[in-house]
Amino acid sequence: MFFHVQKLINEIVPDEPDPAAANALQEGLGGQFGEMRTMMQYLFQSFNFRGKAKPYLDVIQGVGIEEISHVELIATTINRLVDGSPRYQGKEMGEGCNSTPLKVALDRNGQGHGNIHHFLVAAQGAMPVDAAGNPWSGSYVYNSGNLSLDLLYNLMLESTGRLQKCRLYEMTANKTARSTISYLIVRDHAHENVFAKALESLGVNWNKLLPIPNFDATQFPEVKQLMEKGLHNQQYHWRLDGSEMAKIITGQSPSTTSEHNGGTLQVPKQAPEGVPFTPGDVRPEEFAPGLSHDIEAMAEQVMQAAKHVR
Repeated sequence: MFFHVQKLINEIVPDEPDPAAANALQEGLGGQFGEMRTMMQYLFQSFNFRGKAKPYLDVIQGVGIEEISHVELIATTINRLVDGSPRYQGKEMGEGCNSTPLKVALDRNGQGHGNIHHFLVAAQGAMPVDAAGNPWSGSYVYNSGNLSLDLLYNLMLESTGRLQKCRLYEMTANKTARSTISYLIVRDHAHENVFAKALESLGVNWNKLLPIPNFDATQFPEVKQLMEKGLHNQQYHWRLDGSEMAKIITGQSPSTTSEHNGGTLQVPKQAPEGVPFTPGDVRPEEFAPGLSHDIEAMAEQVMQAAKHVR
């Protein structure tokens, strides 16, 4: 059973639309090592968990639930990156622009190559595909039933995801993209620590291997700010009825190769507060949401009535 708060797990910084950056981010959403993969893999491992090793179940499930928020965050970021052309945002207005409000879908001037399906199929929204347009596949999910093997595979998955997000960071200077990419770099580091610590408790000695990629991530300014808050050494449990995760996720971080990566692992009692979520603007040229004025008026009446009830 899951509960939902209509907030984003991290703030998305406003910037100009960038369809090319949006398409690159699709790899972090629907790619083989993206957020949809981690979410489904950990949730299925928790659903299929056997035995009485409850602290390990809490670890896998806690990370899996967080990944739901990461899917929401990265999808919303893609929405912001493809939501709107500078032409109909009141910038670079010129003769004839109003006749082709979706021209940005075909634009190659300074934007690189985006994914036309963001505009043609998804009404300026994210899709469950990778950066090449390949659909996300359930065959990505790994769940062997062997706890040690699953934890090893999960660590590999987080490490590869962090590697790709570091590459994504260096592909774009767009503030909207980087705000989310930076957060996910830090949280992937935290999840590396979590699965590595669980494997430590089973006898593994990591020595100087972690984190992967092993470098000073504080050279990325946005990442540095998050690491200074200790976010790379925290894992939320998301449980309302108590968690045993802290029996495993405690003590020195497995990432001890430098002063930047080390520290003490923590399982905060409270989930992150989150930031307000606002749905995207209406896009008439996409026929989204495609409601008539009468239906929109009825919806507004319902919302106003709900405010008075509260």
